[in-house]
Amino acid sequence: MRFGVRQFELALMHRMRDLDAARVEDALEAMGATRAELRAAHTQWTAMAHSARAPKGRAMFRMALGPPAYEGVRHAGSLTCDVACWRLPSWPDLRYEVLLGPGGEVWNQWFVRPGAPRMLSFAELVSWGCVVADVAASFPGTSHREGSAPHHWTVGFAHEGTHYRARFVYGLYQRLDLAEGDPAASGGDSARSEGDPD
Repeated sequence: MRFGVRQFELALMHRMRDLDAARVEDALEAMGATRAELRAAHTQWTAMAHSARAPKGRAMFRMALGPPAYEGVRHAGSLTCDVACWRLPSWPDLRYEVLLGPGGEVWNQWFVRPGAPRMLSFAELVSWGCVVADVAASFPGTSHREGSAPHHWTVGFAHEGTHYRARFVYGLYQRLDLAEGDPAASGGDSARSEGDPD
């Protein structure tokens, strides 16, 4: 089965189901896709990533998504990495960015916003509405850490005296949880949890 843009989007959404299953269900309906198609796309992308015969690095993304909308270089400390970005139909305002090391290995892949970050109010934190840089720019004193599953990321911040954890998958905002240890959490850190991890 050919693996193209539609299948790539579904493979991303399969991981997003970890944190916001309801939002993914809405997207599947809008795409006319099924859960079986979602699982098949994830399985195929994972198999290609581990196949010795499949393209690797930038070539793997080009195979699925075609030529990048943008290619360039970026300095990361003393290192220089290649950058490639693609437009995806389900997220037209964003770009899917892949950072590649000197040997062509994928260092990172996630959604970014072209140009300057979007400044957000607390009420504007809605699923799929922003990326990591938007939240970091909008709320002072943010902290960053990797999530508990592949391609998860967490940004911690305080708002009106309450501490939160903004949860992202592939750099795309999914949900907001109360921070562990915050008295307002009252026994958990899932203030707005929608959907259960696989």
